[in-house]
Amino acid sequence: MLQESVRKLSKKRKGPRASLQQKDPYWKIRWTNILLGWSVPFIIIVVWQLAGTFGWLNPVLLPTPSVIWNELVNMTTSGELASNLGISAGRAFLGFILGGGLGLATGLWVGFSYRAERLVDPSLQMLRTLPHLAIAPLFILWFGFGETSKILLIAKGSFFPLYVNTFLGIRSVDNKWFDVARVLEFSKWDLIWKLIVPAALPNIFLGIRLSIGVAWLGLVVAELMGSSSGIGYIINDARSFSLTSVVFVGILVFALVGKLSDSLIKWLERRMLTWQDSYKGGGR
Repeated sequence: MLQESVRKLSKKRKGPRASLQQKDPYWKIRWTNILLGWSVPFIIIVVWQLAGTFGWLNPVLLPTPSVIWNELVNMTTSGELASNLGISAGRAFLGFILGGGLGLATGLWVGFSYRAERLVDPSLQMLRTLPHLAIAPLFILWFGFGETSKILLIAKGSFFPLYVNTFLGIRSVDNKWFDVARVLEFSKWDLIWKLIVPAALPNIFLGIRLSIGVAWLGLVVAELMGSSSGIGYIINDARSFSLTSVVFVGILVFALVGKLSDSLIKWLERRMLTWQDSYKGGGR
């Protein structure tokens, strides 16, 4: 009986070790996640291509993925796509730096000061609800059709996600940490930069991701309202001549660049928040 009990106990102890040894390597998990993420777009593209090939779709209104791909290759080889993408990316970057930087600074200020919250936050919350399409005509009237109106319109959109999430991150810090800081005799500077800001970083990174997304949305609105260059201009010009494949190329470029910028911020977030131990979702 004793030997049998020891044998059962040893099997229980070996169980977790065996599961750890059988754990999939990082590269296998990584590629599995990539393949899983691209499975839905791949299925949609295959069905779309087959529907177009069998004549179930109007080629003028909805060209097949192969036609869109050929248009993408032609625009890339001619240099048209790269030059206009560079212009659009520059506008989005400047607008995000201006609006996101101000949003981060304002969120820190309002988050640390109750008086600033009472003074500034109600007005900002009213401005936050104003849509881009309602503001764009005013920006054009005030600043003309030049780069200033486009960058300011992008900055307006980039400001609020970063402001709201920075403010929320600071106000979400647990009061228990402040008790710890008092015990450790933190100075006010240490309290801010060693406790409050690191605890608010997850929300701040979320705000950055949302701000970048809104920056691209604002760029589309700005370039569609009035522009002679950029991806939005290409889309608007193609729409006038019913070049649907070119419109899809512009949409595809916006989607890919937006996804790449979001993935870059997620990578930085993982690097800077290695201490964070949060729920990652059930299953693999």
